[in-house]
Amino acid sequence: MTMPSSSPTPPPHPPYGGPVPPPQQPGPYGAPQGYPPHGVPPQYPAGPGGWGQPPMGPPPKKKLSAGAIVAIVAGSLVVVGGIGYGVKAGLDGVTGPFPEAKHRLVVSQTVLGGEFTLVSDLSDTQGKEIEDTPDFTVKDATAAVGQYSGKDGSVLVLSGLYGQIKNPGTTRSSILKGAATDKGSTLVVKPRDFTPAGYGVTVSCQVTTSKDGLSTTTLPMCAWGDENTAAAIALVAAGDATADPKDIDLAGLAEKTAKIRAEIRKPIG
Repeated sequence: MTMPSSSPTPPPHPPYGGPVPPPQQPGPYGAPQGYPPHGVPPQYPAGPGGWGQPPMGPPPKKKLSAGAIVAIVAGSLVVVGGIGYGVKAGLDGVTGPFPEAKHRLVVSQTVLGGEFTLVSDLSDTQGKEIEDTPDFTVKDATAAVGQYSGKDGSVLVLSGLYGQIKNPGTTRSSILKGAATDKGSTLVVKPRDFTPAGYGVTVSCQVTTSKDGLSTTTLPMCAWGDENTAAAIALVAAGDATADPKDIDLAGLAEKTAKIRAEIRKPIG
């Protein structure tokens, strides 16, 4: 009589329709083949889409390079000058006596009470272009340009000039306009005027977005102008580079700008 051949009992189907595990054949020491030893966690396949691997999000946003920020801010003062500026400002901007020179700007080693430290004094490089640009409303202009860094990776750029300035308010407005019209820049928060308490100066601030390759950075900037000094201050903190422009604290930046002015504006003589 022929006995029916024996065959292994097929494993039960796993719940929820998962994959069927391979048949458990005895290993050399009696342990089923295809399973890790007792107490060793299973190894899952690596690579994109592997079991348990977290999904990959979008690449982190990059902020504008410090060099690009310097170029935009320094360039904003170049736009103030030019032969056409005196015509746009009206005849009142090119006639009458110039104010007496009583103050100058210095590129100090630190600003904001030591919060930012000077990285590079650019008065003789980027600043040279400011000095060489004709402006009929400014006499004996001397540039003061500096790049500063903070402990948290923030960047602060000072771009200013001193001399004898006939129309300080117009100069202040033109500085911001120069930054907003820079190639790749878009004005997203229009200039607002602030008068920080205790400083006796009007500070105008705005926010632009600026593109550098694939990067887009939020660039807050303030400017002041008086009879002897005019300057722009751009401060991009670690979180500001990718922040919503409308969330930028312009009143706070105006306060800091007025404080920087008090630190670097010195009497002549």
